[in-house]
Amino acid sequence: MKIDVAIIGLGPAGASAAIIAARAGLSVQAFEKKAVAGHPVQCAEFVPAMLDAGELVMSENSVQRIHEMITFVESDTPDLTKNFSGHMIDRRAFDAALVDKAVAAGAQCAFGVKLKSVSEDGVLTFSDGQVVQAKVIIGADGPHSMVGKAIGSVNTDILETRQLSTTLNVPHVATDIYLSNEFPGGYGWMFPKGDIANIGIGVYPEQKHLLKPALESLHERIAATGQVGTEIIGYTGGIIPVGGMLKADGKLGDSLVLLAGDAAGLTNPITGAGIAAAVMSGRLAGEALVGYLAGEADAIDIYAEDLEDLFGASLARAVLRRKQLIEQGAPERTLSKAALRGGWIAYEDYWRKDAA
Repeated sequence: MKIDVAIIGLGPAGASAAIIAARAGLSVQAFEKKAVAGHPVQCAEFVPAMLDAGELVMSENSVQRIHEMITFVESDTPDLTKNFSGHMIDRRAFDAALVDKAVAAGAQCAFGVKLKSVSEDGVLTFSDGQVVQAKVIIGADGPHSMVGKAIGSVNTDILETRQLSTTLNVPHVATDIYLSNEFPGGYGWMFPKGDIANIGIGVYPEQKHLLKPALESLHERIAATGQVGTEIIGYTGGIIPVGGMLKADGKLGDSLVLLAGDAAGLTNPITGAGIAAAVMSGRLAGEALVGYLAGEADAIDIYAEDLEDLFGASLARAVLRRKQLIEQGAPERTLSKAALRGGWIAYEDYWRKDAA
């Protein structure tokens, strides 16, 4: 099958690109290995307002507003950051709504179909037997992107995460952050979502064995305050790219390749925030491919420049702070409270000019 655009992955990045491309009248085929859009949810579901753009958070999928951040550093009295606003969204509904828009625009979206191989000349082979060649391939297939690997853009640094959902017993309007050596390489969180609380942690890959006991301990700690329930509604987890931005374009034969979202390394290496970046980069990738197929010679250069303008400074700072945390914690990876604070966005040290 020869088409204009093949999109691998129908998360926020892929679906956003599909909307733009299909609205331009291009033939768009999108493939998602999950059987259902946005399910299972592998996300803490928080979108900071400072990363929101236009219609990014649709009102029907915003479960509640967030107004503050509370940061716990080891056993110290927590620090309150006011005016830290954002949305807790229903990620499954959010993803499904974006896919619905893509379908309405004319994109063909297939679920439960895995990409099996990508050839050097851009031929895509799928688990259902389809063989596709496209003028443009969008890699929106997550941290371990097969499309990215095919053009040599690979996320080599990742973080392992695990999250549980339980009942939220007391209304809450803040994101609670837990910085501790109990979570080496990452942090713990409790995000309120209406009458549900998402509690999770992230750690270095080699510390993956800590995920279960550390998450249980954090849940018990919060439940002991009466803020959340003891019964677990469900678990989720996944990986987060933490190495920073990758080269987001390449060629496979005559096929142009663009990466977006996690596949392009656009998730913040410190906070793990990636939903807004996925949507924005997906839109930009869609606009770039439309321009490219219309003969605009600088369309791809503009895409690279837009990604740098939007995410370059913040990702560079986060990558540097992460590197400093690793160095300060070596060799036992034990960090002082001052180092923990310096590596988190709530504190002034994080925003020092040396990471600008």
